[in-house]
Amino acid sequence: MTPYDPMAVAVDWLDAYCARRINQMVRMHSPDALIDCTCGGSNAIYGQEVIAAYWKRRFIESPVLELLDLHVAGEDVLVTYRTRSGMIVEALLNIAEDGLITYCSCGSV
Repeated sequence: MTPYDPMAVAVDWLDAYCARRINQMVRMHSPDALIDCTCGGSNAIYGQEVIAAYWKRRFIESPVLELLDLHVAGEDVLVTYRTRSGMIVEALLNIAEDGLITYCSCGSV
């Protein structure tokens, strides 16, 4: 198995988000990944089709404007960014040894 770099995975995640690459975003999540999003209420998102629909909506409603911070937080990576609407969002990514995102918790700060 090739070792993965969680920071590189997080950067690729943010790049795919900024570029609105839906196929890449879905492929970056494990088949049993869970997204716990509180950006507009509380939503638990899981399953490849639902994750794809979630990201399509996020690309339209909350596109990324700029990265504010990126750092390792224990075994996770914390990504802080500003959306075009001015909202600041923190996304905590849990990345498995295979380099796939297994859990993402995100919300506005």
